[in-house]
Order: sequence, then C-alpha cells, then structure tokens
Amino acid sequence: SDSSVILIFGWMGAHLRHLQNYTHVYTKLYPNASQIVVRCNPEVFWTTTGARQKRLMPVINALEALNCFSSSSAQPPPRILTHVFSNGGSMQMTLLGHMLQKKYGSTLIERSITSTLILDSCPGIGDLQSIKHAFSAAIRNPILKIVVLTTIYFIALVLGKRMTTVIENIRVEMWNPSVLPWMDLHTSRLYLFSRKDRLVPWQDVTQHVETAKERGMDVRCELFEESEHVAHMRAEPERYWAAVRNIWGVAISEKKVEVSEAA
Repeated sequence: SDSSVILIFGWMGAHLRHLQNYTHVYTKLYPNASQIVVRCNPEVFWTTTGARQKRLMPVINALEALNCFSSSSAQPPPRILTHVFSNGGSMQMTLLGHMLQKKYGSTLIERSITSTLILDSCPGIGDLQSIKHAFSAAIRNPILKIVVLTTIYFIALVLGKRMTTVIENIRVEMWNPSVLPWMDLHTSRLYLFSRKDRLVPWQDVTQHVETAKERGMDVRCELFEESEHVAHMRAEPERYWAAVRNIWGVAISEKKVEVSEAA
C-alpha cells in the first residue's frame, strides 16, 4: 500500500524544518516512498514565470529519475501522493502541471498511475487583505516585512484587480481534474481546512469543494474547528494523519477495482 513518490509543495515562507514535521511522518507511514519537497519563497510571487519554471526544473528531473514518466512496460506504474499547502504551494503545483503537460502531453494520461491530491489550507480567493496577511506571516524580519508590505500596497494601487487575479487563476486551475497530468476526474482529493483560518477562510475552501463535487470529482473533506492556517496537523495530529491514510487507501482500492474491471 506504499506510495512510490510523495510530492510535497510547501506554503509560502515555510522553512525545511517546518516541512520536516510532515516528511518525518510520511517516512514512518510509507518507508519505501521517495519524497520530493518543493519550497515556496515569498519572491516567487513577483519573479517572472520563466524564473519560477527554472526553479522547478529539478522537480521534473527528480520525477524522471524515479521513472514516473517511463513508457516502458517493464517499469511498474508509479504511485504518487501529492500534498499541497496554501496558495503558495498551489501556485507551484499548477505551474509544474503546465510544465509537465507541455513536455509530455497526453503520454502520462495513458499510464495507469495511482494518485491522490491532498490540499491543506487551500485554495483561497486571494483578496488584498489575505495576500497581506500571507506575506506578513511568511516574512519574519520586521524591516523586510515593512518593505514588502509597503511594496504590496503600492503595487495594489497601480495594478488594482490584476494583483488578486493571480490567486484567482490558481483557484480556477485547481478545478482542473488533470491539474497534474497523471490525475483525472477520478483522482481522490482531500481538503483539510479550519474555521479559525484567517488567511484562507473555510467558506472559500467549501465553495471550491462544492464546485469540484458538481464537476464530478471524488472529494472528501476534513474541517477542523480550532487550528490556524497550515496548523491542522499540529493541532490534531491523529485526526490529520488518519485522514491522509484514509484518502490514500481510497486511491489504492479504486485503482485495484479499475484494474480488475479492465481484466
């Protein structure tokens, strides 16, 4: 029941020590899996698409090295668990999806890849206030924080609605069943979110969930009551990891049914 690859997209400003709280548990749960951790520094929101793509190339190289895209029948199809945190992680994931689609096209869709998508504290709507909160939480240096927030304020004056459009576009793209090209309409999704999240309100996530269900996606939810943004695991670790194990179990069982029916 192990996944062969665990792909983790960290939230904006998450240090490696933060993400290791997740990688350490994944190592215990699925010891045979290879883990790829994608960090999201605050500057990705104002660098060019080309620069962000360059930073994601090592992820594609790692996936290729793990034979995730091999067309050889001698290679067993991979099992990929994708875990995404907040709008920062969502931004990185959707861009990686575009890069893979451009490089491989429909090649990945033709393979029988077991996968699931876990969305922690995302996606949000991305109004100016939530963007300011996100950057304020991600940047610890008080002087740099003042500089960045002031910059955001002036950019908002110039760009207006276009600034929040970036987050809105990510939100829309995440309704795509093949947001990563090995996924499809039947890929199980788990949304983990909280009523106490000030950065991504639970109503925003609920709205995304309802639309995903209307479009026929296989969706499950875990709504927490007291945890802050990307802090659900820290608040209720047993409940959190039980939900993760359950959704991966769903992915495994559904793929077994699909294979048996094809046989």
